[in-house]
Amino acid sequence: MLDDVRTFIERFVAFPSVAALIAVVLWVAHAHLVLVGENSPRLAMLSPEPGSGKTRTLEVLELLVPNPMFALSASTPATFRSLMKASRVLLFDEVDAIFGKRGAEDSAEDLRALLNAGHRRGATIPRCVGPTHDVVNFPVFAAAALAGLGDLPDTLMTRSVIIRMRRRLASEEVEPFRRRLHEPHGSVLRDALAVWCATVSDQVGAAWPEMPDGVTDRPADVWEPLLAVADAAGGHWPESARAACVELVKVNESREASLGVKLLSDLRAVFGDADALSTETILACLCEIEESPWDDLRGKPLDARGLARRLRPYEVTSTKVKVDNKALQGYRREHLWDTFARYLPPIAEKAEPPEPSEPCRSETEPEVPFSDEVPEPGIQAEPIAPPLTRDVPVVPQVPHSGRSERTLVPTMTAACPVCQAPPPRRGSLGIIACEHQLAAGLPA
Repeated sequence: MLDDVRTFIERFVAFPSVAALIAVVLWVAHAHLVLVGENSPRLAMLSPEPGSGKTRTLEVLELLVPNPMFALSASTPATFRSLMKASRVLLFDEVDAIFGKRGAEDSAEDLRALLNAGHRRGATIPRCVGPTHDVVNFPVFAAAALAGLGDLPDTLMTRSVIIRMRRRLASEEVEPFRRRLHEPHGSVLRDALAVWCATVSDQVGAAWPEMPDGVTDRPADVWEPLLAVADAAGGHWPESARAACVELVKVNESREASLGVKLLSDLRAVFGDADALSTETILACLCEIEESPWDDLRGKPLDARGLARRLRPYEVTSTKVKVDNKALQGYRREHLWDTFARYLPPIAEKAEPPEPSEPCRSETEPEVPFSDEVPEPGIQAEPIAPPLTRDVPVVPQVPHSGRSERTLVPTMTAACPVCQAPPPRRGSLGIIACEHQLAAGLPA
């Protein structure tokens, strides 16, 4: 049944991801089971520009959900009275025009309260009605899908499954949607879905679905009814739903933080390792951050009074600090530490450098010849050293000529008359002469 609904929806809408399509299908089934659950998540389809498929999605959902109330600019009293008469599925388009106003022009406070409180079963809002101002508790629990530009108020964002719609590429082909042409098929699917939901209503109402790792607190409340539907459907849906849950929760967490949280994040960066900073130094550093709005808040930079006002809700106040041996008004890290820990994610530790990889080795094992026995090396005899001896060869006696060896000079100064050898000369080994010269009596 859910696969058929998925096929019908994706014929007309190009969603940014499979996870977004999975979430929309589960929300449609949840709309038929809203009265058996404890809470009802809002389906928020948001985009930065028009023409992203938000209104088309609401038009398709109108054919699939029970008792829909499609509204562009429905008044808050009309919405209250419609919910009082019967359970309705609210489909609000162009909510940016409702929640985009500020100050005295903001007339959507009651509607914001209705959507915030209406995600819990049994929620009511008291209002005075009639000429006697009788107090009436209006029931406001209902499934709601919202579409608009930009973001919703923070209180609604935390209660919503957020789908960031985007314009369709030329390569992303969808069928043209014509209500009078496709309404019969949508009505058949709606009725069949209602029958199936009636058979699993008890199971879904009593379910405690297992949440994916890391999905806790408000995101767990938002996704619990959708995962209960997926578990009742079986097949691939339990696994597909949890994968979509993890992906879309990350999308919600990655959105731009509120201005207060942004200020805390920038303050933590400005402080660095300093224990105390003066207000003047903090403001100067904040205004130098290019991607932050502190240099131009409604036409003027953030000042000391504005900084104090924005930190007061976090129970952080300025005090006297000593900077460069001067007593100045400023802030201390120890006063901000608790606020940083509560509202900011922990600073990621620097990863250690990876260890050098081992040199590549061949995956094939070296071939070693197998042998049952390893021969022992043969015992070799050490070489026999020659015996020591004290025999000294006899040195022949050389006749002394009666003159000092340093004054010994050969008497022949001409070449040998027999072999024409050069005259004898003194070398490093003695007198060098031929055999005829030696025979003539020259010393060797």
